[in-house]
Amino acid sequence: MKKSHLLPAIASVAIVVGSVLILLSYSDVAGRARTAARSGGRVANTTAGPIEFAEKGAGLPLLAIHGAGGGYDQGLSNAAEFVGDGFRVIAPSRFGYLGTPVPADASSTAQADAHAALLAELKVDKVVVVGISAGARSAIELALRHQDMVAALILMVPATYAPTSSVAIEDSRGSRFAFWLVNAGADFAWWATGKIAPAALIRFLGVSPQVVAAAPVVDQHRVMRIVRGVQPLSLRFLGINIDSIPALHRPALEKITAPTLVISARDDLYNTLPAAEFAAATIPNAKLIVYDRGGHLLVGHDREVRATVSDFLAKTGEAALP
Repeated sequence: MKKSHLLPAIASVAIVVGSVLILLSYSDVAGRARTAARSGGRVANTTAGPIEFAEKGAGLPLLAIHGAGGGYDQGLSNAAEFVGDGFRVIAPSRFGYLGTPVPADASSTAQADAHAALLAELKVDKVVVVGISAGARSAIELALRHQDMVAALILMVPATYAPTSSVAIEDSRGSRFAFWLVNAGADFAWWATGKIAPAALIRFLGVSPQVVAAAPVVDQHRVMRIVRGVQPLSLRFLGINIDSIPALHRPALEKITAPTLVISARDDLYNTLPAAEFAAATIPNAKLIVYDRGGHLLVGHDREVRATVSDFLAKTGEAALP
């Protein structure tokens, strides 16, 4: 056979081998992600229905309410990065995430009641509540509907109500594509995009890729851990669909009695700053912290946030145990 005739055959074999290797690599990553997601939490049969959660640490009870694309695993990570040690972290999976089903009423008020039911099941009377991104919605409702349970309220990049400028996904082609992946529960496509065009997923998570590129390596690795942490997407997309509904209902923020800290960034591509400013201006005596850069993931500010949270809790009398 002539050499020229061999080239197409060799190319075909190379394509087949390459495809097999890619699929094997994906299968390994996807299998480990699915196993980890299904094995790290446990389900409590509460008065509000089954709620998946995980616990870690000892000390002052802290309810870590994750954002969109999360689950109990994201809640634990958020607490470790932005709050630190000295807490008994209770991290639930919200409705539609991982092992928590979607009930007939999946509203923020129903989710808040589910948080309260989980705490009651665990015999926890009072907690510091940390609500991040879309998790801030049910955190606010918990502080309104179950005031005696909330020792302090911390809202980070809150995807909540703003009267003038709504929280929304940044309108770019890459973000629209990532949103399609999310709604399709496309595990392989998310994984492949993370390999081929990670900047598209970084932007979808609310951070400018330029901000990440300029950040220290440790922060770049953290961002990519978050990108990978969305896997398996298919176990989270029902919850993401709930969170993608805009927060158009104005909560009675002026009735919140818990000491409140609100944190956001000016360059958050999800535009949470107006919601953060509105919450801080409306909740009595709330404190507002705004970073110029860092995006929705507060890139580069984890140490500052931990120090701010520690100082805030110390001043409110809800400091972590030594």
